[in-house]
Amino acid sequence: MTEKFSEEVKNKIGLYVYRLIDPRNGETFYVGQGRGNRAFQHVEEATAFGASDDIGSLKVKRIKAIKSAGLRVGYVIHRHDIPAAAIDEVEAALIDAYPGLTNIQGGYGSGAKGPMSVNELEDKYALPALDHPPTEKLVLININNLENDFNEDAIYNQTRMSWRIDEKKASRADYVISVIRGRIVGAFVATQWVSATHENFPKYISLSNEIPGRKGFYGKKAPDDIWEKFVGKRGKRIIIEEMKHIQNPIRYWNID
Repeated sequence: MTEKFSEEVKNKIGLYVYRLIDPRNGETFYVGQGRGNRAFQHVEEATAFGASDDIGSLKVKRIKAIKSAGLRVGYVIHRHDIPAAAIDEVEAALIDAYPGLTNIQGGYGSGAKGPMSVNELEDKYALPALDHPPTEKLVLININNLENDFNEDAIYNQTRMSWRIDEKKASRADYVISVIRGRIVGAFVATQWVSATHENFPKYISLSNEIPGRKGFYGKKAPDDIWEKFVGKRGKRIIIEEMKHIQNPIRYWNID
């Protein structure tokens, strides 16, 4: 049976933000926004994949696993009749509240305004700023969930995989810049971009977690003068609007 709202309800709820629930463990695995029957369309789209099809996202994998278990995806309409001007902020706040989602993109502005500790807020607004437009070609990658954002090896490994990225553009970059909540914490030279597979990154990507089309890189820390320019001792704030992450974790600078 295909779930859908009655016409009466559909016409009254307006714009809404919803959660998809895995009935096997009660986890929220996806957050989205829409109107009408948008919440139910993910199951319809996942069902369109045949058993032999290449499953293109973690969300589709999760839905197919639920259906294979003979169960149905759960739905929660978290907030409805939301003004259009507020819908992105409401969705972003909910995405931030549920770590480990299958959403490909983070919430609107989450990289700059998402959950932060008091110390992170101090770092974001009190540290020195990168206030002059760089002349270098850059790929800025927004990373999250880093336990120690001063551990250069951890920053490198979080930054280098795995992303939906334009490989041709990324290959033209002079440096890959690591960003956490609007603060630059790392700068690296990518010597080679490769598919983000278990074969290429056996220590970090299992066969079951491979997602077709995602990329990663082999590289090294940027030279000391570049590190000092972009990172310094504790990181530098990004105040140039065109360099800030909005929703996509990838941002290109000076790359056409």
